[in-house]
Amino acid sequence: MSNPTPFSDQLADRLAIRDLVDAYAHLADRRDAQGQAALFSDDARVAVYDGEPDSTEPAQVLTGREDLAAAFGSLRSYDKTTHFNGQSTVTLDGDRATGETYCLAHHLWIEEGQRTLMVMSIRYHDTFVRQGGRWLFAERRLITDWVDRRPSNA
Repeated sequence: MSNPTPFSDQLADRLAIRDLVDAYAHLADRRDAQGQAALFSDDARVAVYDGEPDSTEPAQVLTGREDLAAAFGSLRSYDKTTHFNGQSTVTLDGDRATGETYCLAHHLWIEEGQRTLMVMSIRYHDTFVRQGGRWLFAERRLITDWVDRRPSNA
């Protein structure tokens, strides 16, 4: 078998990063907060924004896997969630990379006897780092573009 070419290395890195992004969404919907936190570097940072980060302060900032796991556990307050990842971009730079991923996050719960659906259009601005041969999130900025909340029929 021949050595991988730089092109195949780049393809493998892009695939591994997309797998990481998709694993995050999958684990969120499975309510595996510890599994989600394990996708981040030890000193990772997550900041949540309502609007563009350049024009607003973060509504929430979390650092480290322990804080992340606690925050990710809050998804258990919903009966169901479904995260659909859409288009994404990745820029590779050795053992670091940056990217943006679009996501529609659906949250379903019962409120005052009424089934309620909230759909959030969010974008993730990510910084990735390769550690121990695997890609992890080093920083994740969650940007909420819009929210639609309404009654939902079964």
